[in-house]
Amino acid sequence: MEHAELIQVFTGQERRARQRVRFFVSESDPRKFMQEFARGVAGFTEVFLCDPNGGAGEAARIEALRQMPMENRFTKTPEGWLMIPTGGSGGQLKFARHDEQTITAAVRGFTRHFGVERVNAVGVLPLHHVSGLMAWLRCALTGGEYVPLDWKQLEGGDLLPLPAKPDGWVISLVPTQLERLLRNPAAVAWLKEYRIIFLGGAAATPGLLDRAAALGLRLSPGYGMTETAAMVTALRPEDFLSGARSSGAPLPHARVAVAENGVVSIGGESLFRGYYPEWRTPGEFKTSDLGHVDPQGHLHVLGRSDAVIITGGEKVNPAEVERALRETDEFSDVVVVGVPDPEWGQAVVAAYPASTCPDLAKVQRSIVSSLSAYKRPKRYLPVENWPLNAVGKVNRAEVARLLS
Repeated sequence: MEHAELIQVFTGQERRARQRVRFFVSESDPRKFMQEFARGVAGFTEVFLCDPNGGAGEAARIEALRQMPMENRFTKTPEGWLMIPTGGSGGQLKFARHDEQTITAAVRGFTRHFGVERVNAVGVLPLHHVSGLMAWLRCALTGGEYVPLDWKQLEGGDLLPLPAKPDGWVISLVPTQLERLLRNPAAVAWLKEYRIIFLGGAAATPGLLDRAAALGLRLSPGYGMTETAAMVTALRPEDFLSGARSSGAPLPHARVAVAENGVVSIGGESLFRGYYPEWRTPGEFKTSDLGHVDPQGHLHVLGRSDAVIITGGEKVNPAEVERALRETDEFSDVVVVGVPDPEWGQAVVAAYPASTCPDLAKVQRSIVSSLSAYKRPKRYLPVENWPLNAVGKVNRAEVARLLS
């Protein structure tokens, strides 16, 4: 898809002259966001998507961008004009460069993977986040229907009736949202109407996945990130209901490889152009994630390669410990971090929401067979006001700060 075609999709107008300005979209109301996004696209300028509740640090970063001189390259090529925020929950805010080519490739791969001609979606994730944005853009670029829905209203039982569609309906949720909806029988019946329920943003507990499967919900866990324009692998619902528990096979537009050291790399047409204002050398993108591919070609994500804890001279992968803890089904969410310790260098500590009441004696008994002694948490600490971002993903950096 060319830029002029994208403008026609969103505005029905011809392309305007290029503008040497930056355009910032910072709206919490979905319909206002869509209007502002269309204005930015039609202006053929650099478009930055911003979190309207990003705080003082992100506001300062955006103000610095406003003052930065426009780069010359943008006046010559339309590449990399759409800036999608990333990294705000775990580090300094960055913007991943995308454009109509990367977005279109991701949408095309999505429709082929799931055999959908027109995507119709109910959106409960914020549009400035890649998961919410792509849910909307898949609809816009395939001629489907997108219906924004306030998460608090949905959680409160305001279940939107879904009109029949030849291609059905899809929705994207994070595990925390799915967990809460499963408590309401009416919401479960509502979720059963969906052709696909995408699940991402954080690791789901085995118990949550098994409960969803037992209820017949057509879940599709997947793997993707801002840098890849959302999902690059996804488990088809029929495989999920048959018992598969992975992030699924690569979508047609993407290539996924795992090196000998377990680091996941991604190739394909939906890859970002670089972190603004820099440009990335074309080629595969080496992630910070660890994983493996099973004999069926499905990706299993094991955690991050840059989060290793060194305790008593031994290396501990927090994701391995978190996985063992989740398998006990005693935690609604759990984060494992290394906390400075005079004896061990770093102590392995598990944090969990204070609103849950895990049986820690059972937990300790359960993990004896799955974790070596040095990998088992030295302490288990409840955290009041469990820090979640706008899409329900835990702010790991904030948890580590609180524990330290």
